[in-house]
Amino acid sequence: MNTSTQTKTMKVIAQEKYGSTDVLKYEDIAKPAVKDDEVLVKVHAAGVHIGDWLVMSGLPYLIRIMGYGLSKPKQRVPGTELSGTVAAVGKNVTRFKEGDEVFGWGSAAFAEYVAVAENALVAKPASTSFEQAAAVPISGFTALQAVRDKGEVKPGQKVLVIGASGGVGTYAVQIAKSAGAEVTGVVSTRNLDMVRSIGADHVIDYTNEELTGRYDVIIDTAGNRSLATLRKLLTPQGTLVIVGGSGGRWLMGSSRSLRAMMLSPFVGQQLRTFIASSNQDDLVTLRDLVESGKVTPVIDRTYPLAETAAALGQVGERHAQGKVVITA
Repeated sequence: MNTSTQTKTMKVIAQEKYGSTDVLKYEDIAKPAVKDDEVLVKVHAAGVHIGDWLVMSGLPYLIRIMGYGLSKPKQRVPGTELSGTVAAVGKNVTRFKEGDEVFGWGSAAFAEYVAVAENALVAKPASTSFEQAAAVPISGFTALQAVRDKGEVKPGQKVLVIGASGGVGTYAVQIAKSAGAEVTGVVSTRNLDMVRSIGADHVIDYTNEELTGRYDVIIDTAGNRSLATLRKLLTPQGTLVIVGGSGGRWLMGSSRSLRAMMLSPFVGQQLRTFIASSNQDDLVTLRDLVESGKVTPVIDRTYPLAETAAALGQVGERHAQGKVVITA
């Protein structure tokens, strides 16, 4: 293993318990050891998504039951999206060497260094900044799988993206456009121009307009409209893809997803929900979309590592335009 890095400690964001952003601490811990199949990455940027905020807060309680820790977080250092430079490699690693620029997903990304499985990384596009690359993985996986796999979007279809200005929504708009769809984004007034700029054919300001029309596919990332309302916007054979939810300390909208799954077999429309999976093939697909210019990561704001609490607070308010990114 290459061990060219000198210092034995690093700065991280850590939490010992669930709660508000006050539980986050900026501190020194030992730099991670690299296993045989791992890559040590010097983190230049880490993306922040709503899942990071949910795990920090421990709400809804469903998060804890899903394996993140019942009484306190199992993972002391949060963060899952990252980009950076390879600092060292395990003896079985063949695809990367020291100095390579990479991006991908892992655990404990809110840190100066992180040890990541080799198959959780791909080469960073040369034309893309570290901040842009770090904004891609988890939110990109969710949007890609929602549009391609669950929505099965085809050229010429009409697609409605609710929450089009958010971390997942900005990718969903662009990925649906790259598939040849006619895309309408639903946003608030201040986000109209931004969503037009990333390729939406139409935009609806939900603060001033009613949702109207019929759509072949609806990607709902907002989670605050009823199934009945959404089904009225679908064509008779249309597909609704529910991405996440909102509200409630226990299930956070999961009850709506369960109702959709139970109803779907008995109606002509497809009512689908899912949990995104992280995999290298899809990361390569996302990289290719970014390299080709079909997808451009939208970054609202960057924060230094020491101000991660403020970054998570902004994401938790659900008002970010695109992604919030931490720089290490």
